Amino acid sequence: MNFKDKKVAVLMGGMSKEREISLRSGRAISSALQKQGYKITDIDVGWDVDQQLRQVKPDVAFIALHGRYGEDGCIQGLLEILKIPYTGSGPTASAVAMDKVLTKKALRLLDIHLPEDWVFHAGRVLHPNNQKTFETNCLRHLPLIVKPNREGSTIGMTIVRQKEELTAALKLALEHDSTVLVEQYIAGTEVTVGVINGRALPPLEIVPKSGFYDYQSKYTKGMTEYIVPARISPTLTEELKKTSEAVFHEMDLEGVARLDFIVSKDPQKKGVKDSPFFLEVNTIPGMTETSLVPKMAQAAGISFEQLAEEILQGASLKVSR
Repeated sequence: MNFKDKKVAVLMGGMSKEREISLRSGRAISSALQKQGYKITDIDVGWDVDQQLRQVKPDVAFIALHGRYGEDGCIQGLLEILKIPYTGSGPTASAVAMDKVLTKKALRLLDIHLPEDWVFHAGRVLHPNNQKTFETNCLRHLPLIVKPNREGSTIGMTIVRQKEELTAALKLALEHDSTVLVEQYIAGTEVTVGVINGRALPPLEIVPKSGFYDYQSKYTKGMTEYIVPARISPTLTEELKKTSEAVFHEMDLEGVARLDFIVSKDPQKKGVKDSPFFLEVNTIPGMTETSLVPKMAQAAGISFEQLAEEILQGASLKVSR
C-alpha cells in the first residue's frame, strides 16, 4: 500500500527495558522515511499511548518498539481496535514469538533442531521438592543457558557451567519474568537470518570478543564482529534460509523478522557436524543503520532507506482485514 501522502507515526521508546534501543531504532527509521518524502510524526510511547494516537490521528503506524508492550502483541491489539494499519506481525503471532516456550512448542511440528530445554515457573520455587527435581534434571546437561521467557536483548540471561551457579541464575531470570527457560548450551557459531516479507536475507555471523553475545557485547562498539555473508558452506546457507522462511510462514509472521541460530561444531550433538539449532525469533529487530537486519539487507543490495520503506509499505490491519 502507498503511504506517501499519508500521516505516518513512528512508535518508539515505550515502557520496556529495551527503551533506549527502541529510541535509536525509531529515530533511524524516522530519518530514513523523511529523506524519502514521507510525512512523519514521532511518538515516544507512554502509558497514555491510546491518547497519544487519538491526538496525532495517524493513517499508519511504523512500530519500532522492542520488548514488552511493543513486541508482544499489546500495541498491535490496540492499533487493531483503533483501526490504524501498522507494520509487522499481528497480535497473536507477536505474542507467541515473544514467548520462547510457546515458540519452541509451535516449531516442534517442523523438522528443526532445538536445544533440549526445561521450563521453570515462579510458583514452583516455593516448593523445595519441585525445585530439587527440576535442578537435578537440568544439571545432568551442563553447561546451560538460563533466560527469562519473555525478555529480549539477553536481559537476565546467564550461562551456567557449574551446578552451584544454577540457583543464582534462576533468581536473576525470575526478576524479569515469572517463567524461566533453561536450555542445553550449544557450543558453536552464532548465525542470524533476517526475513523480509517471507524472503530470507544472507545469513550473518556474530563473533563476540568476550565469547558470549550478551547485552554488553551487543551494544558496546567494538565488542563484536559481524560477518556477512556468514562463513558457512553454501549448503548450510541455503538450509538456514529455507528454515527461516519456513518458521516465518509457520508462525504467521509479517514484515521483517530476525531468526537466531547456533551452528554446532560438535559432532556429538545430534550426531551431525555443523548442525544448526534454532534459538529464537525477533519480530521487531533493531533498526539502526548498524543493526543486524540492515547489515544483511545491505549485503543483498537493499539500502537502509529502501528497507524502511518496504517494511512501511507492508503495513496493514491483521485481525480485521
